[in-house]
Amino acid sequence: MAHQPHRTEELQHASFLIILAVVTLLMAVIVWPFAQPLLWAALAAIMFQPLYKQALIQTRGRRNPAAGLSLMIIFFVIMVPALWVATMVAEQAIVLLAALQEQPIDLAAWFDQAHGMLPEVARDAIDRAGWADVAKVQARLQELLTESAGMIAGQAVSIGSGALGFLLSLGVGLYVMFFLLRDGERIGRVVLRAVPVERSIADRLANRFLGIVRATIKGTGVVALVQGALAWITLLIAGVPSALLFGVVTVFFALVPVIGAGAVWLPAGLWLLISGETWQGIFVLLVGFFVISSADNVLRPVLVGRDTGIPDWIILVTTLGGLSLVGFSGIVLGPLVAGLFLASWSILREQREEDAEAERLEEDESGIRVDASGHAPPEGEAG
Repeated sequence: MAHQPHRTEELQHASFLIILAVVTLLMAVIVWPFAQPLLWAALAAIMFQPLYKQALIQTRGRRNPAAGLSLMIIFFVIMVPALWVATMVAEQAIVLLAALQEQPIDLAAWFDQAHGMLPEVARDAIDRAGWADVAKVQARLQELLTESAGMIAGQAVSIGSGALGFLLSLGVGLYVMFFLLRDGERIGRVVLRAVPVERSIADRLANRFLGIVRATIKGTGVVALVQGALAWITLLIAGVPSALLFGVVTVFFALVPVIGAGAVWLPAGLWLLISGETWQGIFVLLVGFFVISSADNVLRPVLVGRDTGIPDWIILVTTLGGLSLVGFSGIVLGPLVAGLFLASWSILREQREEDAEAERLEEDESGIRVDASGHAPPEGEAG
């Protein structure tokens, strides 16, 4: 009978855990439609905490005015220009696709010109490989252009119906960002106390997470924006049509490891050379190699200070997986999940190493001598 109260407490605790899991799941289902704006609001609140602290100084410690001032600066300095660029890019994309439909790219002429510039050995190898016939490629490209134009036109028609949803998501994101800027540190401390792990492990995991967010957004996002701006200016000087569109495309490619910004400036430079615009093509290739692609190596150490320790191939796989799973937010969410995964396993390894070291110290204090591997010698050799 003495075990009956203890068993009742265990059943009550298990029932409470089940209720907590169900309520948490229901909460996740309810907020899921706003998962992306909430994610971006949380990341923005983390990144702009220094701005909020400066605003807190200017407002003499008043948290509400400081958060409102920070939010106003973020909106007008970052979000309004971003929306303007998005509008311009959409217009340039529609114009470019319409021009390509009216005057399709003559791949056969380009190929013949490039084919004639190659050495005879290379031309023979291409002919033997069957790459000389580009008629099918040209036909397929024209089909893709037609499909793309129809898709963009359909999206343009549906902008009016989707505007309300966009404005609602934007409003929710800004509203949540206000409170995360104001109360983010306090919310973080509450969450750490509620996490069912040791406080030291929770603190280390939180520090790793903040470092990963900082490296992902500053060391990847900012660098990609700089590379996109450099590509836009370079292509604009070279006279490439829709330079702003290709600059934005460069930003997206720069976010993906291995591929990088070269996926835009390299074809653009070669296209200019084949089109007979020699100095423009050479200019784009030289600036792309020595300036655009080198910006990553110059800016990342300045912005981040050190690497996140995530291998490029993991970033590539998680970025592409995030894109396929949740869309544009996957560009950031994929590397963040990868970083948290590696950080969690790294902390587990460090914890086990610390436990093993503590056990060795206890054995040393008890008078039992151990070797370097932690094993005690045979009894005849002890002493």
